[in-house]
Amino acid sequence: MSTSHRIGASESLPEGGRLVVDVAHVTVGIFRVEGRLYAYENTCPHMGGPVCQGLLIPAVVEQINDAHVSTGFAFNENDPRLVCPWHGFEFSIKTGCHPASRAVRLRAIPVAEKDGEIHVTV
Repeated sequence: MSTSHRIGASESLPEGGRLVVDVAHVTVGIFRVEGRLYAYENTCPHMGGPVCQGLLIPAVVEQINDAHVSTGFAFNENDPRLVCPWHGFEFSIKTGCHPASRAVRLRAIPVAEKDGEIHVTV
C-alpha cells in the first residue's frame, strides 16, 4: 500500500536543486528542473550505488555539421543529467533513463506539490 508523505516546503527545493530524504525505508532523491519536480529511488540500477547523490551536469552532445562530420561537443542545458558516484552511470533527470538504453532506468517515485508543500508517494 502506497502512502503520501510530506517532505517539506516547496521553497526548500530551489530551481536546479536537489533533496535526498529517507521516506518509509526508501531513500528518495527529488529534483526541480524547469519548475517541475522529479523523484527517483536513490539506487542505481547498475550496482546499487547512491545515484541521487551524484554529480548534476548538463548532457554532452556531439555537434554534427551538414556534411555529417563531428565538429566537437557542447553542453545541452535543457537535458540535465545525474551521474552515479560509484561507476559514472548517467541518467536524464527528466526521464530517469540511461542515454544509451531506455531499458536502463531509475525507479521513479510519484512526487507532487500542493499548497506550497512537496509530497512523495511510497
